[in-house]
Amino acid sequence: MASPDESSVTIAELGRRVKAASRVLARASTAVKDDALRGAADLLVARVDDVLAANAADVARARQSGASTTVIDRLTLTAARVESMAEGLREVAALADPVGEVLDGWVRPNGLRIERVRVPLGVIAIIYENRPNVTSDAAALCLKSGNAAFLRGSSGAIDSNVAITAVLREAIGKAGLPADCVVLLEDTSHEAAVEFMRQRDTIDCLIPRGGPALIRSILEHATVPYVIDGDGNCHVYVDESADLDMALAIVVNAKTQRPSVCNAAESLLVHESVAESFLPRAAEALEGVELLGDERTRALVPRAGVADDEAYATEFLDLKLAVRVVPDLDAAIDHIARFGSGHSEAIVTRSLEAAERFCREVDAAAVLVNASTRFVDGGEFGFGAEIGISTQKLHARGPMGLRELTTAKYVVRGSGQVRG
Repeated sequence: MASPDESSVTIAELGRRVKAASRVLARASTAVKDDALRGAADLLVARVDDVLAANAADVARARQSGASTTVIDRLTLTAARVESMAEGLREVAALADPVGEVLDGWVRPNGLRIERVRVPLGVIAIIYENRPNVTSDAAALCLKSGNAAFLRGSSGAIDSNVAITAVLREAIGKAGLPADCVVLLEDTSHEAAVEFMRQRDTIDCLIPRGGPALIRSILEHATVPYVIDGDGNCHVYVDESADLDMALAIVVNAKTQRPSVCNAAESLLVHESVAESFLPRAAEALEGVELLGDERTRALVPRAGVADDEAYATEFLDLKLAVRVVPDLDAAIDHIARFGSGHSEAIVTRSLEAAERFCREVDAAAVLVNASTRFVDGGEFGFGAEIGISTQKLHARGPMGLRELTTAKYVVRGSGQVRG
């Protein structure tokens, strides 16, 4: 993080500092990295008042600007959320270190011993919007996987991000690592963001965490390698053989447990043979959720508004749900193929055949059978805090934990062999 007297430091210079730190971090022991993470967790809790005061300033500005409930929820920190952030740091410290893991190995007829070994990517840049918890989550995963973190948050969360980053850097320094293992770019202008995306000399991988506008900017401007943390237009399909009590619990959880996150359900598909018995119950259980539906849905749920293609394609991130009655599993799969974003898709069914077809034919980072989409999360998968959920296919897909923040190199050992 640039201190006040370093306001003239260029983005390129910040990048060079992070790059230098990454070389030191890449050879750091697991014990040192874990000490830094546990120290950061303890210090974050000790400095909770400072962090909350900074966050309060961000929230106040957001409210004054008329920000939506969703934006306020993503931005707001509480003592419990800060404790959760600290616990995330401790959980990452407790995870196995992927660096140095031998992925494969073999001996050639000429005696050469070849191994494929997991190594850090180097400098991971994360550009993200109004979620200050991303600052600690991203830094933790980068640190444990041996990568330096170059962070660029939003203007809306700048005070929170500065406060959190200061804590992380102090703890990292106390553990004997360069503080520049975590650097925050404090210039939140659009021009700075574009320049940030083009630091080819120092950034090894860029991960954006934000909405469609940020993703479009990455696709237009970035010249560094990137992994897209994409939209979550997630579906729950209630099959004709579904246990309707189970389906009701899953739909309510997937939509309402935390509607502002990417693994919340945005669309509900219901087989026509169970629609009459299921949809009125679902509408009652989803009180407070705005429902939009096709003609059949509206006939069964009079309060539902009209759903068009735009509604079915929208990630609402709010208490809003698009509903469609479908004639069969084929129609459900076709609907998901047309409108889904490749994030997480769920089926509720007692049919093994339907479940297997859904898992085989739905193209998404995660498919779920008889479970809420809310489980598609690094923590729930046992990865610890995640850096994002990739909806692309190279080089990572789904929740990105420690292993997804590494690459591999070949180590070849010989005894004087030369090629003839």
